[in-house]
Amino acid sequence: MKFVIAPDSFKESMTAKAAAVAIQAGLQKIYPDADYELVPMADGGEGTVQSLVDATEGEIITADVQNPLDETVSAFYGVLGDQQTAVIEMSAASGIQFVTTETKNPLITTTYGTGQLIKDALDRGMRRFIIGLGGSATNDGGAGMAEALGVRFLDENGQQIARGGAALATLHEIDMSNLDPRVAESEFLLASDVTNPLVGETGASAVFGPQKGATPAMVAELDAALTNYAAVIKAQLGVDLANTPGAGAAGGLGAGMLAFTQAKMQSGISLVVEATELVAKAANADVAFVGEGAIDFQTQYGKTPMGAAQAVKQASPNAKVIGLAGYVGDGIDALYDLGIDAVFSIVPGAVDLPTAMKTGEANLTRTAENIARLLNTK
Repeated sequence: MKFVIAPDSFKESMTAKAAAVAIQAGLQKIYPDADYELVPMADGGEGTVQSLVDATEGEIITADVQNPLDETVSAFYGVLGDQQTAVIEMSAASGIQFVTTETKNPLITTTYGTGQLIKDALDRGMRRFIIGLGGSATNDGGAGMAEALGVRFLDENGQQIARGGAALATLHEIDMSNLDPRVAESEFLLASDVTNPLVGETGASAVFGPQKGATPAMVAELDAALTNYAAVIKAQLGVDLANTPGAGAAGGLGAGMLAFTQAKMQSGISLVVEATELVAKAANADVAFVGEGAIDFQTQYGKTPMGAAQAVKQASPNAKVIGLAGYVGDGIDALYDLGIDAVFSIVPGAVDLPTAMKTGEANLTRTAENIARLLNTK
């Protein structure tokens, strides 16, 4: 019997690796001699670095960088087991967690620290990058990131403009002469399921600006600044990003990556499936386990359990795929025709959320054991 165990994290309860280990512990009580393939998963958002490092036996690297408010902080990224690929969650350096209700201000917040993480990885020899776009406190179109890599953003007097989204209104010229040459030698894959363009009614400022502290007046100011930014990029670099799907991700960092690196957009789960080699590892699987904190009708739309299930089915069409979750919501019937064969809640009864979080690993182990007892025909 071969089991593939490929859960996402159960947010605020356990990492993807801890969830995988807990599931294995339950199965081994009934199948002590089975073949187990543990593949911690993620979708490109929070937890992606840890999941990919765990799945590939890589390592976590820390570096001092500037946070969105230009304060020095310690941030992290992952180097995968191939020692060639860096995985960076932009939020590790430029995330919303670095600002408070009083200090969040997308007019001035910057992605400079994300660029510093990329530079640190370049210094360590990395030439392949997976960049998770999500959880940002910024609205600077990725200009800060590019500045950290050597790009200069100049006003009409040839002076460097300030960092932050508002200053892009004064952008007149982009000087690429000092861009780190290693950037052109590198591959950048952008993990994001956001399809918003850079500007307009569905752009970065209008849709995501308010949650970063933007008032209606600030949204208008930021959108105008990004419109100017897009116009200068189009005129000088020949790249039209104003309405490109995904350019508005992470406050426009998607646009900055597309403009200044050889970047390609890709869904988060597909990148993780590729990086973990899940399809190859799922060959000849009999049963697979996927899961995360909640499984419901939204799971079918590119969520981690669905992506993992479909990867398993690609490798082993006859494998049974079982979904485990703390909360099982409405609309799961749709999943049964898309790759998940059965769904179980791991919560044993009516308990409050803190208790469910605290006992997550034990609940996973118990549920996995009971499923194994059902599968065991001896």
